[in-house]
Amino acid sequence: MKTLNSPKTSPLIQRLQWVFNPLEYMETNVKINRDIFNTQVTGSVGLIFVNSPEGMQELLTRDTKEFYAPGSINEILKPLLGEQSVILLDGDRHKRQRKLLMPPFHGERMRNYGELILNITQQATAKLKPGKPFIARNTMQEITLAVILQAVFGIYEGSRYDELKQLITSLLAVTDSPISSSLLFFTSLQKDWGAWSPWGRFLRMRKKVDELLFAEINERRQNWDETRTDILNLMMAARDEDGQPMTDEELRDELLTLLFAGHETTATAMAWALYWVHRQPEVYQKLIQELESLPKNADPMTIFRLPYLTAVCNEALRIYPVAMLTFPRVTKEQTELLGYQLEPNVGVAGCIYLLHHREDLYPEPKQFKPERFLERKFSPYEFLPFGSGARQCIGMALAQFEMKLALAQIILDYDLTLLEKRPVKAGRRGVTLSPLGGIKMMMNGKRTPSKSVAIPATV
Repeated sequence: MKTLNSPKTSPLIQRLQWVFNPLEYMETNVKINRDIFNTQVTGSVGLIFVNSPEGMQELLTRDTKEFYAPGSINEILKPLLGEQSVILLDGDRHKRQRKLLMPPFHGERMRNYGELILNITQQATAKLKPGKPFIARNTMQEITLAVILQAVFGIYEGSRYDELKQLITSLLAVTDSPISSSLLFFTSLQKDWGAWSPWGRFLRMRKKVDELLFAEINERRQNWDETRTDILNLMMAARDEDGQPMTDEELRDELLTLLFAGHETTATAMAWALYWVHRQPEVYQKLIQELESLPKNADPMTIFRLPYLTAVCNEALRIYPVAMLTFPRVTKEQTELLGYQLEPNVGVAGCIYLLHHREDLYPEPKQFKPERFLERKFSPYEFLPFGSGARQCIGMALAQFEMKLALAQIILDYDLTLLEKRPVKAGRRGVTLSPLGGIKMMMNGKRTPSKSVAIPATV
């Protein structure tokens, strides 16, 4: 049985490379050992990257047997999400919390949010001025934040809505570049030197967000309305096997988890999709042709099921997956993976980015080709932008629904131009992969359809 060698570069250098240039770090190491390689990106403790379908399947199907997924491995996210977040829990507590969170994100419930997503998209894009450049990711983030506040938090207007929107936008700035993201990766930088220090400012904003969320939760409890369909209401109504609801602290932390895991990530995916569609005219033509073939007043679920729209979104998630890695697992005992011997208590993560760029799975992997998703069906171990196994993204259904509906609405409504002269590169944004610069575009005006517009104006 083979043994994986430890990297020769020092742990500090590797961590710096991982924080500031993760793509180069991964692509350099995969040349040394194609399917599996050792790293020290988390410090002195190793983290093994696996990027073959066989390795992914072994890692994710042997979950809880030889491998387990401890929440503590995501300790760097605690300042953002809180201690009760499902991402930081493990064992029975994780199973309980995940079970309580799953029902609101069932595919059928997504129907309730279709018109809401379309309305929010129209309201956000209506602010774009003809002939004036805009940053695609910022506009997409405005859409996804409104969806989180309205569909998830159930807050539609008023001072609490406005204050939360402003605070959350500022709070997220802690992850908007590799430099600011280093606050999460290096705990030595997490010093409160007052309101003007980076960490001190973050803590004070986080405290205000907590106060607003607790006020909303308390108000709901005092004036319970079981007819509400927002996800917070469904979470508050959920009961575990012992008949117990989530505590206020659990609700707060899960709201923050849904905010950070489902707001920034979806906005990034939507911005990438807009970029690729407008960078490649043949993709745009095929997509607009499919969208205009819809019957008048097509319902959101019909739009969601469109094959080419789905292929475009999948290819955007493939070429630059927002999450570079699966949730890390840890070996329970000495075990074997892909013919290599792993010692107990070793961290192992599926490398989604490298998997999605394998030539044997995706010929010409750097090229944007939606047709690959029409020509063949990829297994859950070949294409997994939302992770897999016991730690698969809970909000996957909402994210896919939102991405497809918003993209369809924007493409049908507006004539846009991509202003980027060179290919847009991806870089770190917090723990995710995002387009550097946000993608500069321009709105030329309302698009003139060749036939009646498929999605009705609802604003």
